[in-house]
Amino acid sequence: MSDADSFPLGAATTLAELADDPHARLALLRAHEPVSWLPELDGWLVTRRDLALSVMRDAETFTVDDPRFSTAQVVGPSMLSLDGDPHSRHREAFTAPFRPREVYDGFASFIEEETDQLVTALEPAGACELRRAFAGPLAVAVVTHALGLVDTPAATVLSWYDAIVKSVSDITAGHEAGPAGTAAYRQLRAAVEATVAEQDPSSLLVSAAGRLALPEVASNAAVLMFGGIETTEGMITNALLQLLQHPDQLDLVREDPRLLDGAIEESLRLEPGAAVVDRYATRDTVLGRTTIRRGDLVSVSLTGANRDPEVFSDPDRFDVRRKNTRLQLAFAHGPHYCLAAHLARLETRIALQRLLQRLPGLRLDRDRPTAPHGLVFRKVPALHVLWHKPA
Repeated sequence: MSDADSFPLGAATTLAELADDPHARLALLRAHEPVSWLPELDGWLVTRRDLALSVMRDAETFTVDDPRFSTAQVVGPSMLSLDGDPHSRHREAFTAPFRPREVYDGFASFIEEETDQLVTALEPAGACELRRAFAGPLAVAVVTHALGLVDTPAATVLSWYDAIVKSVSDITAGHEAGPAGTAAYRQLRAAVEATVAEQDPSSLLVSAAGRLALPEVASNAAVLMFGGIETTEGMITNALLQLLQHPDQLDLVREDPRLLDGAIEESLRLEPGAAVVDRYATRDTVLGRTTIRRGDLVSVSLTGANRDPEVFSDPDRFDVRRKNTRLQLAFAHGPHYCLAAHLARLETRIALQRLLQRLPGLRLDRDRPTAPHGLVFRKVPALHVLWHKPA
């Protein structure tokens, strides 16, 4: 009997369905085939939270260090695509600014200033597409500031990011990536090399170059850059969409601003910016009741794990007062837990605070509806909003 015969729900699952509106299909898989073979993926999809944790915690059995790893095909080996001692060496060169206390001390004022400038520019219009007019530029400003990347306009960074993300998504979907992602990475690498050459001691890139070879600095900078943009751009837009779609929950946040953190975590739970993370089996093993063969692709659905009803009651409901929402896995788990998770949370909190405070009557443009979309990276393609113009 083939894998497709043994896993009929997986055999009927399409990548288009997972990119468009995956939640009903993921619920079926989680209930009946929590480790399922998907022919369109040519690999296993894990949708139950406990099993997802097992995969992400066990880097010896489920590794990222494989030639098929999509991100490494575009930007080369990095902390994202290495395990064991090489992973630690790459990651530790970039860790210091992203610890919780260092994040607040090092970035809060900068984020507040950038956010206020962007909102001030938007205020008179009474309408905008928020993803590219606000969330994207803010994410670029913060990540380039964090890395110490010099003389690179936000529009240029966003163009690199779009090209790299599209290449990674195409490879994951089984398509051949076009040349744009590779070209974008070459330009990013040149910018990193120029920054390192200036030897500014405050630059994280310069600091990392004291511990890593220059190509390694560039690869990790690419991962941190597109990860930082993707994570925070998606976090801001997805969280605001959830709040504006649920006026009762928005009212709770307005009445008690301390609930904003809960709103952000709930949004991460319902629509994590990174929908899946890939691993490769290093040996034959059993996951749940399923035998995984050495070399098999094992994709963990963070989206599926985050709506596991065994962990989250009424899992499809957006509830800013949910008690255990921090159990969500949007930032992954184990050795590859997102390095800049604390920064992404701080950035999103400040961004939402300012938007809700300074744009009165903020609401969705009902004539231009939207929803999160994406196989690997899930966020709204565009978020059109309206507010009351200042008198």
